[in-house]
Amino acid sequence: MNLKGKRLLILGGSRISCEIIRHARAMGIVTGVTDWYALDRSPAKQMADEAYYVSTSDIEAMVALIEEKNFDGVLTGFTDSVLPYYADMCERVGLPAYGTKEQFEIFIDKQKYKKLMREFDVPTIPEYIIDIDNFDKTADDIVYPVIVKPSESSGARGITVCHSKDELRTAMDFAAHTSESKEFLVERYIDEAEATIFWLFVDGQYYLMMIGNRHVKHNQEGVIPLPAGYTYPSSVQPRFLKETAPKMEKMFRSLGIQNGMMFMQSKKVDGECWVYDIGYRLTGSLEYINLKEMCGYDPLDMLIHFALTGKMGEPNIAEKADPYFGGKYAYNVSLLCKPGKIAKITGLEEIEKLPGVIKVVVAHPEGDEITQKMKGLLAQITVRILGKADSIKQMKAEMLEIQKLAHVISDKGEEMILPGMEESDYIGTIYE
Repeated sequence: MNLKGKRLLILGGSRISCEIIRHARAMGIVTGVTDWYALDRSPAKQMADEAYYVSTSDIEAMVALIEEKNFDGVLTGFTDSVLPYYADMCERVGLPAYGTKEQFEIFIDKQKYKKLMREFDVPTIPEYIIDIDNFDKTADDIVYPVIVKPSESSGARGITVCHSKDELRTAMDFAAHTSESKEFLVERYIDEAEATIFWLFVDGQYYLMMIGNRHVKHNQEGVIPLPAGYTYPSSVQPRFLKETAPKMEKMFRSLGIQNGMMFMQSKKVDGECWVYDIGYRLTGSLEYINLKEMCGYDPLDMLIHFALTGKMGEPNIAEKADPYFGGKYAYNVSLLCKPGKIAKITGLEEIEKLPGVIKVVVAHPEGDEITQKMKGLLAQITVRILGKADSIKQMKAEMLEIQKLAHVISDKGEEMILPGMEESDYIGTIYE
C-alpha cells in the first residue's frame, strides 16, 4: 500500500525517535511529534514536519490533537510508560494500536509479567518477597548479592546491586521512588552471560526473529554492567526454540497478542534463557537494521505500516523470518562513554568503509554531555555500529577493529569510550 502523504503522530521527542521519522519520511509520510518538552530538549521535534507540546499522558488533549490535525496513525517507540496511553488514545479515536492497554500494562510491570511467566513455566530469575514494613524479619534469609528494580522502568533506571542488608534497605527506597506504582522487585543477582530474544507478531502468528548475545561489561564501579555489543545468532538458540519458545507462544496466546514486536533480556544459566526484562515495543539496540539486511524485512517499517493501516504489511514474513540468517552472522557494537562533554568524535568515516558495516548511528553527537546521572544507564551508549559477516572470524575481527578506530574525545581532551568487547567474549557464545 502506498503511504505517501499519510500523517503519522509520534509520541515522544527523544533523539532515538528520529529513527521513526527517518523511516516514515522514506515512505513519504508526514510526521508530527508531541511531548511536553521544549523544542531544544526534543531532537525528534526539531526533525519532524510538525511539532506539538501536548503531554502523551493527557488523553483528552491527545484525542483533541489527533482529531484536529487529522492524523492517520499514532506510534510510540522506545519508552514503556507511554504504551498504555498510546493504546488508550488509539481506541478513543478509532486508530490502530498493535497492543491493547491491558497487554501493555502486563508487559511494563515486572511483577505482573514474571507471575505470568511462572504460570507457563517460562524460566525467569528467582525473587525474594520483602515486606518493607517488616524489613528486618523478612530480609533475614536473603543470600547476597541481590538486584533491586522498580516494578516499572526502562533504560536501567532505579536498579541497584546489593551486597548487604544496609545496601538493600537503601536500594529498596531508591527503586520505590523511581517506580510510578512505588513497587519494586528483589531478585537473586546472577552474574552470567546474557542473551536478548526478539519476537515478531503478525496477525496472531509468532516468529522468533533472532536471539543475540548481549555482551555486558563490568567497566564502571558502583553500577550495573551495560552492553558493549551484541552478536547474532546466540549458541543458546537451538535449545530455546525446542524447549522454551513453545511455552512462550502459549503465554502470548493466553493474552490474545496479535501484532507488534517484543524483546526479552535474559541470563544464560546452564544453556537456558532465564528472562529478567521484557519490552513489548521497539528497542534501542536497533536490531531492525540488522534484520532488514540479513532477512529482508524491517520491524520498524512494519510498525509504521500498522499504525496507518492496521496491518503489519509484510505478506511473506513466514518465508523471511530466519533466526539463523541462512548461516551468516550479524553484530552491534555499542560504544559506552564515561561522563563528560563530547568535543569530538573521530573514526566513524573509516568505520563506515569496513566491508561488513551496515550503518553507524550516533546517539550523542558532538556538543552533547554524558552526565553523572546517566552513569549506569543505557543513555551512556554514544554510538552504535550495526554490521554483518560471513563468518565468526570476520565478525570478531571487524568488531574489534571498530573499537580501535572509534574515539570520543571530551572537552578536556580525554578519551571517553569505556573498555569494550574482548577476545574472550566470543568463545562459545555464538551459534556455529
